[in-house]
Amino acid sequence: MDSMEKIFGKTAQMTVLKNLIENQDEPTYLSGIAEETGLSHSSVSRVITPLILSGVVREKPLGKQIRTFQLNTEIEATNVIIDFYNKINQIID
Repeated sequence: MDSMEKIFGKTAQMTVLKNLIENQDEPTYLSGIAEETGLSHSSVSRVITPLILSGVVREKPLGKQIRTFQLNTEIEATNVIIDFYNKINQIID
């Protein structure tokens, strides 16, 4: 169990957010997130929607059916989340 799970519990949305933080420099796909996290494609799709609506995650279409996702580091909220994630991992292990 990692430090974020110790504090907030293990949820699909937290798992997806952690994956995006750990891979923040690279855009990814729903299937890539699902594969890396062990979550189903439908679970990732369901929990990424609120992250997109909040602006924390940026969605970009790639063709007609493919969408890519990446953290939106242009907004302060995302940077606060990343900073918190990094600091909490240093403190709690």
